[in-house]
Amino acid sequence: MLHLEPIPAFDDNYLWLAHDGSNAVIVDPGNADAVVDTLNRLNLRLRAILITHHHSDHIGGVAALSAQHAVDVFAPDDARIPGATQRIGGGDIVDLAMPSLRLHVVSLPGHTRSHIGYHGGGVLFCGDTLFSVGCGRLFEGSAAQMLASLDTLAALPPETLVCCAHEYTWSNCAYAASIDPDNLSLRTRAAEVGRLRAARQPSLPSTIAQERATNPFLRVDEPSLVAWGERQGIPARARIDRFAALRRGKDQFWVAATW
Repeated sequence: MLHLEPIPAFDDNYLWLAHDGSNAVIVDPGNADAVVDTLNRLNLRLRAILITHHHSDHIGGVAALSAQHAVDVFAPDDARIPGATQRIGGGDIVDLAMPSLRLHVVSLPGHTRSHIGYHGGGVLFCGDTLFSVGCGRLFEGSAAQMLASLDTLAALPPETLVCCAHEYTWSNCAYAASIDPDNLSLRTRAAEVGRLRAARQPSLPSTIAQERATNPFLRVDEPSLVAWGERQGIPARARIDRFAALRRGKDQFWVAATW
């Protein structure tokens, strides 16, 4: 059985550790010390490192971990990511023996141009492309690219566990509620997130089904979102423009937690 351990790092990152009780793989280790502490606490052996994109909070610990553990480092074909032993892209498969895990690599441009994700074993490691009730900023890609990437993820099986790389869910719920105030599933999710965060528990992983029901960036074609867009002067057929407007709005929106 695969176990998932979200390792908190920096202000709001999660470094995802997947393990079988003995062997582990780490996703986007921005901080080596946090990973080493968790490996030691759980008595795990690191077997592989998976990278989704080049930002420093996702790769900052790779060099130190590689120096301590002779493991493969799987990463996009991007010169900004040093230390990779396996360069991979959309359509590739990462087969891990320990822990036993077969991961399909999916190309997810938008947040960065070379961003990738990994899905398999009922789990999605999506880096900064999909957040719970949100999505990543458009630093290098276009709105059309990001929307296509999110459409790809939305098509995954509904029970897929979504392992996002940041704890943004509370603010994302607040923004989504300002756009889609009559969404009962969103209200339920916001209440759940409030309880979890007040207890200092992660709001993640979520599921694809949960994101389809609550995440406005996966719901751009829903009548409530189309109506919102029309109020902004965006024609019903202009789904990319509607998505871009949603993302611009989130760029200006933040609600701090009160706990």
